[in-house]
Amino acid sequence: MSNRGGDRGRGRGGARGGELRGRASPRGGGFRGGPPGGRGGHQPGGIFRPGPVTVDARLRDNSQDAVVASLKSLSIASNDLPVRPGFGTAGKAIKLRANFFPVQVPKGPLHEYEVAIIPKAKELARRIKRRIFQLAEATPEWTSKGLKGVVAHDHSAKLIAAKILQQPLTIEVLYYDENEEPPKKGGKRYTLEINYVQPLDTGNLLNYLAGQSQYYDYDITPIVSALNLILGAHPNRSDGPGVMVGRNRWFFKAPEERPTDLGGGLEAWKGFYSSVRPAHNQLMVNVNVCTTAFYTPGNLADAMTNFRNASFGARPAAFVKGVRVQTVHLGYRKTVKTLSSKTARTHRFKVQEYGDREMSVEEYFKRKYNITLKYPDMPLVDVGGAKQNLLPAELCEILPNQAFKGKLLDDQTAQMIRVAAKPPNVNANMITGQGIRELGFTGDSVVVKAFGTSIGNEMTVVPGRILGRPDVHYANSTASVDERASWNMRNVRFTKGGRLDNWAVMLIFDGNPGDEFQSPQDPDVEKIWRGFANMCKSSGMAIGQASPRIIPVRLPRRDNNDPTRNAAIATISEALKAGKKPSIALVILSNGDKHVYSGIKKLCDTVLDLPTVCVQAAKIRKEKGQLQYFANVALKFNMKLGGVNHQLDKETMAWLKQKPTMIVGIDVTHPGPGSIRGTPSIAAVVASCDSFFAQFPCSMEIQSKGEMVTNLDRMMFQRLNLFLERNNKILPERILIYRDGVSEGELKKVILVELPRIREALRKFDKATKKYNPLITIVVCGKRHHTRFYPTEEGYGDQNGNPKPGTVVDRGVTAIYHFDFFLQTHGGLQGTTRPTHYYVVHDENGFQADPLQKLTNAVSYMFARATKAVSLASPAYYADLACERGRCYLHKLLQGVRAEGTRAGTENPEDVFREAEVLWNNGASGPALRDTMFYL
Repeated sequence: MSNRGGDRGRGRGGARGGELRGRASPRGGGFRGGPPGGRGGHQPGGIFRPGPVTVDARLRDNSQDAVVASLKSLSIASNDLPVRPGFGTAGKAIKLRANFFPVQVPKGPLHEYEVAIIPKAKELARRIKRRIFQLAEATPEWTSKGLKGVVAHDHSAKLIAAKILQQPLTIEVLYYDENEEPPKKGGKRYTLEINYVQPLDTGNLLNYLAGQSQYYDYDITPIVSALNLILGAHPNRSDGPGVMVGRNRWFFKAPEERPTDLGGGLEAWKGFYSSVRPAHNQLMVNVNVCTTAFYTPGNLADAMTNFRNASFGARPAAFVKGVRVQTVHLGYRKTVKTLSSKTARTHRFKVQEYGDREMSVEEYFKRKYNITLKYPDMPLVDVGGAKQNLLPAELCEILPNQAFKGKLLDDQTAQMIRVAAKPPNVNANMITGQGIRELGFTGDSVVVKAFGTSIGNEMTVVPGRILGRPDVHYANSTASVDERASWNMRNVRFTKGGRLDNWAVMLIFDGNPGDEFQSPQDPDVEKIWRGFANMCKSSGMAIGQASPRIIPVRLPRRDNNDPTRNAAIATISEALKAGKKPSIALVILSNGDKHVYSGIKKLCDTVLDLPTVCVQAAKIRKEKGQLQYFANVALKFNMKLGGVNHQLDKETMAWLKQKPTMIVGIDVTHPGPGSIRGTPSIAAVVASCDSFFAQFPCSMEIQSKGEMVTNLDRMMFQRLNLFLERNNKILPERILIYRDGVSEGELKKVILVELPRIREALRKFDKATKKYNPLITIVVCGKRHHTRFYPTEEGYGDQNGNPKPGTVVDRGVTAIYHFDFFLQTHGGLQGTTRPTHYYVVHDENGFQADPLQKLTNAVSYMFARATKAVSLASPAYYADLACERGRCYLHKLLQGVRAEGTRAGTENPEDVFREAEVLWNNGASGPALRDTMFYL
């Protein structure tokens, strides 16, 4: 495998305790051999259940095409999603299994109720609500009032019944925790008030599934939500072994399979996702394997120590927040609210039972309970509610079955990926075996039976196609693209070479002698920069100044009082400002310290206006594969200096070249777990500005948290203005937008909120005699879904058992009425590949299925810093990378660190936003960076 070719890419804010997200990193160019791959039914790397299969009967007639034909006569409002224009036919036809199982629609009607828990002085914790429902189900009234076996609920506010229940309906509960004795009279009481909301007609759902045109805009959300409750009733039952995390995901601690230790007090659990989905002529349930982090039960103090020691800068406060513990000395259970700055030795309080004598926590536990604390200097944990209640962590035991909702450390993330990255046939076997069994889809669920529904135990089989690969051209040759959609850079010259002049090499010394150079005079330093400069020259770049300025920087030692390494960045700043400013710098990092990396990017982008490419000493010095590494870094240098690495063949680019066209990528990234409350989101807009569709400069801004781009009009104006400057005062006649980061539930918001802002930008180019009205198409790209495809024959898959690059699916598990498709453009490196879901939300260019699918496949080969097709349309990927660069500027806040002198826990969102603006410092707005691909 080749490496990334330079910068440490960062995933979306790092993996979190929830399911692993994000996309596989593109690997750089190079001279690679293929990874080993196995064959056979259940072996890693084999095809899942190979052999002849038949596509579902519902997809073998012409009913889908009849639906599309009937939609052509529909009158669609301008703010509605466009209907499907047809299905694709291009490519080699194949058959695929998809991880969807048929669901029999209940005859119905179903009946929806809302549940109120009285008294409701304040919002109850989910744990307490779940316990209330558990106790309610054990009461005689639950049976006598007709609820037993005929209802499904969410343990909170919603209940679905298979029949009409009596009204009024209340259930009284005498509350006590699971570890407590049943209360006597006078204990806490709750009452469930169950009120009728509406009947849910399943007949309308059947009409919707059949594709009847009058049901095009029918809202199926209420009934799909109800069916999700019904199908989730078995794993979510009060007495079940499953632990629900988020929505529609259940995790099971199988006795025969121990969880995998992630280090730092956490362990990885396997689980299953389940969600009801409409498909043509069939209701389906989508089932997938997922992995998440749980707390390892045990002593809290030991776990905090392990977490802190697992990585420099790891914050035990982020680890303990929200964890439920049981005290050793008294046995009661509490939830940790926060980590105190006080310790058992320093915190003193008056103790009434000892005559109001003031004593430390350490003294109190020795006198009261005869407990000698082992860690009196460790911060206390606050388990209080409105009133503070401080306890020594060593007297707390972490209770089992608790998901970790914070941000994983880098090593934990790496381990989690190893645990989660299972071959497709292994995952498919888990889904069809343990998955549907644990979810109760095999007939064991009393509730599922009560509603008159059932779930098939075979995955659906759908038709797919493998699209052809475009030709990749360099200045002097055509690259040979292999079956994994990758190629190498051996003996090729960039389409357009940039000029490398007045450059610098910055050597970072950070206490890592095994990988670092001995000194700036180390012969290896010259060997490295000469080798790299030669690679740039042989790749077609112009070399103005062969020898770079060498800038050695010895960083101050790590200090726990400086978690984001401000002192180190200050030292780097001084070194860079000391001499003549270079035009670009190659930064050779001592190690993978994310604080140093983020600090350098923030400093050079927002303060010094200096393009940089970061590499790690251990990788660039490695003799094996060094030429490949140089080539990968050269890819980035050339693009940042305004070059063009490669282009696609004329036939593939024909649509783009017919008329002046601009391709746009848009993304928004949000603060993750562990961030300071009030940290803003980051929006990025990138757009092509050259005839090669290679250069995608960007606009970036911070905004209050929200999925839609707030200042999209301003950012689009900037992109159009640059296009105008670079194209002889010609504006694009067509704009194709790939919009990343929008959930399915917010698709329409793109048309209602963002499209008008785009039009506001267009108005600024109107002339007195003519309005500027380019044709706009917006395609939303989704990676955060659970659809997976499994080849049914060896010829349809790669050596790992995944579909081949170019596999497209637009029948069987796609939208019934709308224009969408799944496309897997890349070859998976490990695990089960995830296709990208493309959803057309606005289309003035009148795309048919084949042209858009082929163009999207081709655009994935245009990604400049890799010599392979990537998993997402390149413009959307660029926007994602730009957002990640923006995260470097807000690194402190995202790491939960505020400005010096600011007390923790005093997060006023307006103050935090102002602090973010200072950190942002107008972004990369200097003349050397703003119109370049500095973010690559």
